Amino acid sequence: MTMTADMKQRLSTIEDGETDVLIIGAGINGAGLFRDLSAQGINCVIVDKADFGSGTSAAPSRLIHGGLKYLETGEFGLVSQSTLERNLLLKNAPHCVEALPTFIPVFSWTRGIWAALRTLFGSKTAPRSRGAVLIKIGLALYDFFGSRDCTMPRHRFILKGRARREMPHVTSAIVAGGIYYDAKISRPERLVYELISDGLQTNQRSFATNFSTLISSDGRIVIFKQADGSEFSVSPKIVVNAAGPWIDNVNEALGAPSRLIGGTKGSHILLDHPELVRSLNGHMIYFEADDGRICLVYSYLGLALVGSTDIPSNDPDGVRCEEPELQYFLDSLRSLLPTLRFDRDQIVYSYSGIRPLPASDSTAPGLISRDHSAPVNEPAGDRLFPIISLVGGKWTTFRGFAEEIADTVLSRLGRSRAVSTRYLAIGGGREFPVDSKQRQGWVDKTARATATDPARVDELLGRYGTTAAAIVKFESRYSDAERLEGAPDYSRKEIDWIARQELVVHLSDIVLRRTTLAIEGRLTMKALRAIADVAHQALGWDADRTATEIADVVTVLRDFHGQALTDDAASKRGSTAYPAAS
Repeated sequence: MTMTADMKQRLSTIEDGETDVLIIGAGINGAGLFRDLSAQGINCVIVDKADFGSGTSAAPSRLIHGGLKYLETGEFGLVSQSTLERNLLLKNAPHCVEALPTFIPVFSWTRGIWAALRTLFGSKTAPRSRGAVLIKIGLALYDFFGSRDCTMPRHRFILKGRARREMPHVTSAIVAGGIYYDAKISRPERLVYELISDGLQTNQRSFATNFSTLISSDGRIVIFKQADGSEFSVSPKIVVNAAGPWIDNVNEALGAPSRLIGGTKGSHILLDHPELVRSLNGHMIYFEADDGRICLVYSYLGLALVGSTDIPSNDPDGVRCEEPELQYFLDSLRSLLPTLRFDRDQIVYSYSGIRPLPASDSTAPGLISRDHSAPVNEPAGDRLFPIISLVGGKWTTFRGFAEEIADTVLSRLGRSRAVSTRYLAIGGGREFPVDSKQRQGWVDKTARATATDPARVDELLGRYGTTAAAIVKFESRYSDAERLEGAPDYSRKEIDWIARQELVVHLSDIVLRRTTLAIEGRLTMKALRAIADVAHQALGWDADRTATEIADVVTVLRDFHGQALTDDAASKRGSTAYPAAS
């Protein structure tokens, strides 16, 4: 890891004294808590064994949603909190969170009422075939719970004729359709990093490091090994275990064995399917597959994102989208949209992650609560610090969850809250223009000040939010006109800024998390080599290290994302590492 002088100074300060809070795990929950505590003046250390946001937090449906289906299980408090947090994220992270109109196909008028009532009162089997009456009631309740800080329209219910005009490829078996609003996030991995960055900017005594492995703990000091082999130690007053699916492993290493996690695997695929994307007209279709599982499809960065599965699993390190899941997605789409073609050669990317859900005896994984909890292991024996484990939760509610835990931590430290995060903008969302007129003004002003083409400034604003200003002002050895071979929408200057400014350790950090190059289908071998060339200059890699980094990215994309890179973007599209259907 190439550490800046500022980060070296922060680390030296930490090793010389006692740290208020150590957070282990830099996914969305850990990163949200790091930002919140740092804003309160708490000196905080966050450590992850891989990159920031590289585990479960990189594998969501990329939705910011209230959880319509949680109404069935009577989790009204979770729906209320989730819809509020959705509305706040639309305001606090407008550079990567936007409203998403959602269509629900309805296949009957009254079916599913008794099954839904059984589920509401505790049945462990999921309801099937939700009819119009249930969906109409659910959407009305959803609007009610989501009314706080809401800026989106209320739902509407339409009959078959109009529904098929709006969604022309949906099966003729429907009787009606509902349209309501949730939101989607274009760059969840970047948002995790931006929370880390915000925390570091807010508090000079806080420290963040990735690719640092927990080595040992004697109950007073916790020791980590960094990517370069060096070790550092932290003496925390409080430890927060935010390791997601790895929570039980971390507690074991800290001397506090637990059995808190009963995760399920969620997989997704992305299709290069222009006809489908056009027909969606900016909508998501939220539908029930033939087996009763809720699925979804919507346009994401020009591709069609399809998800998700919900399969019990305890292998977070080896998780990937498997062959039966691929077939399940294609079959579900064929049933829903029978006039469109769906084949294996349209799949350009896949991803999968383990939801860190609480251990449960539910026979239906979809009924395991997505609410969160924070059990505490108080100091015991030689262990002087308490351990707060962050269990469950969902992407959308990270800020509220962080606020709850931060208040608990502040109370234990005898401190009080100094700053509310409720309306605190995140990263590139700060001072983001709120309408087209303000956006044009921001673009024109930045373009004039930096002698940059306004269209390019607007492109970077859409990609990085107001952080785009720092990128265009950055004094690089490259000009913005030097574009990546094989990915001309990205410049070498842009990649140079990311490599030098955003705590990058590996090439995969750039292509999988600081940017969306891999997932949006823009990454070719030519582009990967060009990015590696920039990174090796910025980070001081030698030729062997650069070659290893390239090989590692190729392997990860092939083995975990079904993507086989070539030198030509056109031939890469639709050419994945998946075998043909038998």
